[in-house]
Amino acid sequence: EFVLLGFNHNLKIQQFLFTLFFIVYVMTCLGNLTILTTVFTDYHLHTPMYFFLANLAFTDITESSVNTPILLSVLLSQHKIVPFKECILHMFFFHFIGGAHIILLAVMAADRYLAIHNPLQYSTIMNRDVCVGLVAGSWAGGFIHSATQIALLLPLPYCGPNTLDNFHCDVPQVLKVACIDTYLTELLMVSNGGLLLIVIFVLLLISYTLILVKIRRQVTKGKHKAFSTCIAQIMSICITFIPGIFVYARPFKTFEWDKVASIFFTVLVPVLNPMVYTLRNTEMKKAIRRL
Repeated sequence: EFVLLGFNHNLKIQQFLFTLFFIVYVMTCLGNLTILTTVFTDYHLHTPMYFFLANLAFTDITESSVNTPILLSVLLSQHKIVPFKECILHMFFFHFIGGAHIILLAVMAADRYLAIHNPLQYSTIMNRDVCVGLVAGSWAGGFIHSATQIALLLPLPYCGPNTLDNFHCDVPQVLKVACIDTYLTELLMVSNGGLLLIVIFVLLLISYTLILVKIRRQVTKGKHKAFSTCIAQIMSICITFIPGIFVYARPFKTFEWDKVASIFFTVLVPVLNPMVYTLRNTEMKKAIRRL
């Protein structure tokens, strides 16, 4: 079993954090369920962009549901004891959903790029089968990423200290308590997670830069709408990727900001995404009012 150290604060601060994160979790579920319901009930939103957005909302709900309950239970107790198998299972689903979320953001960027640069053939290329295939591919990619991480962790011997300085089980902390030299495993983990995050993040920034340049040069009826959509997605990828890169794209050493970064991309990002997409998207706001 592993012992999660959680937060070294007094009882009142932990009670305040519990209340705060519980409210955030409720807002996450309500906000993303609103997006899901709106997209699937409003025929105006039966387009590839909103289909991907609905799937993004689903990953936000599931990712938050994997992490936030553990965070809340840690805040209610001094320490949280987690059985080994439960810890491994948590890491698998956390990286499975997180990997699918990251790849789905890349798919959404490709969708916007195609819509801006090839509008005449967009509806033909992005048909229903292609959209479903891209979403399925996102989940398959997340599964491969997570299965690789777990396959590297499971063979390691764990016979030393069993305390994890975090509020949930994650690869950097678990890898550090293995009682053999894990340098090579760390390199593989950083390549599998951190390097992948950096590459996708850079490609997304380049893609959206090209899209914004294209939008600025064009004078069309939907210019403002397309510009607003792209800005919203840039905000979404920044708040998702930057904390993740800080945690996973470096050697697994303990820093004071690790827990803050973990809270940001596991608890706060899922609640920020619906705000970004609904507040920056006029069509979505109108659809929610209709609903």
